Amino acid sequence: MACVPVSVSVLPPRESSVACNVNFVSRRRICLSPIGCGPIKKTRMVRVSVSRASSVVLRNLDADDFRHPLDKQNTLILRAIPGLNELGKALLGTITEQVMLLENIGTSVLVSKNQLPELHRLMAEAAEILNIEAPDLYLRQSPVPNAYTLAISGKKPFVVVHTSLVELLTQKELQAVLAHELGHLKCDHGVWLTFANILTLGAYTVPGLGGVIAQSLEEQLLRWLRAAELTCDRAALLVAQDPKVVISVLMKLAGGCPSMADQLNVDAFLEQARSYDKASSNPFGWYIRNAQTRQLSHPLPVLRAREIDEWSRSQEYRSLLSRAKRVNSVQKA
Repeated sequence: MACVPVSVSVLPPRESSVACNVNFVSRRRICLSPIGCGPIKKTRMVRVSVSRASSVVLRNLDADDFRHPLDKQNTLILRAIPGLNELGKALLGTITEQVMLLENIGTSVLVSKNQLPELHRLMAEAAEILNIEAPDLYLRQSPVPNAYTLAISGKKPFVVVHTSLVELLTQKELQAVLAHELGHLKCDHGVWLTFANILTLGAYTVPGLGGVIAQSLEEQLLRWLRAAELTCDRAALLVAQDPKVVISVLMKLAGGCPSMADQLNVDAFLEQARSYDKASSNPFGWYIRNAQTRQLSHPLPVLRAREIDEWSRSQEYRSLLSRAKRVNSVQKA
């Protein structure tokens, strides 16, 4: 989850390449998956079938109830950087906002009760479970499975989902992706994600120390972004309420395609994650693992799968669900 691929971009994916001196912008596009599964046949139609889930609704849910510890830690580090917030607001001006807004909605279909109503219902249900106002949702034609969130000051945020992602996932998995995007909004990641792109782009254009400043900011922002993705995977689990659904999304984004989706095995993918942990447990493996992830905006899919599997077994997660069930019981009574 959002290439922002389902991490989940604040800036929409572009067909053209970006100059190497602003490569952070090209990398950071809320891509849940670094790998696509190729073009989709034009004759295929996007269909989303929905059945009302029996999931509990998490009344009075606060972002810190499920925020990942690394997200909390790295957010504090970012907030401690002098002038970061003010610089971001200065760089993210009215013209930039308008360009981003029009670029995202000009070539997409706005989802509503009268337009793709079943997809609209998936978003509404996820927002209700997470106790957050549903943002606008757009469906965009693209062969790259992706979803991303854009939050612009003073305007209603919106989520964009690519058609190929709808083709790839089941209805429950697609709702988990939407919940992942809602997690960014619930935790106020949206503004930070937008600042991350604009800040780095702007810093690279400053003569002299601009490149050094940008590189330092980039490392800290990427570290925060990876941690933020772990938080939003938790939001996805709170909506799906089945870890295998969320892990299946990660697995498909890592190496899935519509024609072979039914042959993928979640348990085998989790075993693969354990194998990765074992292989990187020695000092040399740890060094390679660090080098492998340092420049990524998202943690590796196998690591995200292992994280969500562990959290699904935690007392913290069970406590959230039991609290919600109790609230529901009181309301019914």
